[in-house]
Amino acid sequence: MSSEPIGFKLLLSYEVNPESQQDYYQFVMNSYVPTMQAMGLQMSEAWHTAYGDAPNRLVGFVTDKEENIMSLLKNDTWLRLNEQLEEYVTDFSYKVIPYRGGFQI
Repeated sequence: MSSEPIGFKLLLSYEVNPESQQDYYQFVMNSYVPTMQAMGLQMSEAWHTAYGDAPNRLVGFVTDKEENIMSLLKNDTWLRLNEQLEEYVTDFSYKVIPYRGGFQI
């Protein structure tokens, strides 16, 4: 693993509502991920926390271009996409960090 950043990572964390799991999965695979890809980010990982106090989902998207992240965060599509996501999840949050490869929180 490199200690120098090789891009930027957008980390999303949230709790998937148990009663919405199938609809959530369809929305993420058919809409969320393809829209993020169209906006210049690639999904790098999706983690499920089965036990403990952490959110049950941690999802990462990466890009090597800072302008992709900056453009995304100002984009109305990003806002609408997350409003739709929040129909299926609670405790949604995100952060942008330097991407160094591998697992990051």
